[in-house]
Amino acid sequence: MMNGAIALLCLIWGLNWVVMKQANQVFPPVLFTTFRFILGSGLLLSVAYFKQIPIPRCDDWKWIILGGILQIAFFNTAVQVGMQFLSAGFSSVLSYSMPLWVTIMAHFLLGERLTKRKAAGVVMGMVGLVVLLNVSGGGDWWAIILTLAGAVAWALSSILVKLKLPHCDVLQYTTWQMVVGAVVLSMYSALFEHGTIEWGWLAVGYLLYNGILASALAFLLWTYILSNTEAGKASVSVLVIPIIGVLAGVILLHEPLYWNTVAGMALILAGIWFVNKPETTT
Repeated sequence: MMNGAIALLCLIWGLNWVVMKQANQVFPPVLFTTFRFILGSGLLLSVAYFKQIPIPRCDDWKWIILGGILQIAFFNTAVQVGMQFLSAGFSSVLSYSMPLWVTIMAHFLLGERLTKRKAAGVVMGMVGLVVLLNVSGGGDWWAIILTLAGAVAWALSSILVKLKLPHCDVLQYTTWQMVVGAVVLSMYSALFEHGTIEWGWLAVGYLLYNGILASALAFLLWTYILSNTEAGKASVSVLVIPIIGVLAGVILLHEPLYWNTVAGMALILAGIWFVNKPETTT
């Protein structure tokens, strides 16, 4: 069950880097993100109503709201805006530096001890990021920083689930977190974003894929994985997603594959594997 959930999540989010990149050609970026989470939250609300899932208790709302702002609103806006100025593969690797930040935060907030081996893995991953950022034609620095900030926000939201909301039902938390994110995104898009939508079958397809699969189903899978494993182990489950994103960008969008992109990604993945490698006993 867990391995199947991880495999399906990685496939959906990996391919979605190409879908989101293409969607930027027909949607204003934040408006597209808003529409996908309105659709996703509406679907989850319908399922929660059908299954008679109760509204979260009062003490949980502040954490659900914070999670919705960090993981749904900020992370996805950072990704969608940043992707206008970065390649799909480059964006995916930056965003999925998230396990590095989770490992560091888990040491201080969850008591998941950062050993010397884990610390070495974090350093290896950070060196990989430095190598990766030196991409010829990789994109504007502000877009790189924005995308990395989104990864940190996602990591913090993941820690909050383990720290403050371990008792929450998976569907309950995912639904209301997405509702909060959709509301925040709607307000931002209405106040600050300008642009037009080029409606067509492709635009509808991009929206349906993101709303149904990459939002409602994928975030439900992610909350399920996170709720049933340690934070570090849950974060390592997404390591294959950047690889799928890079390969999909190269194959489907004919994006160039620079040597330092490959080297940086290899160092990042090796570092994260090193961090999450099971302790050996003698």
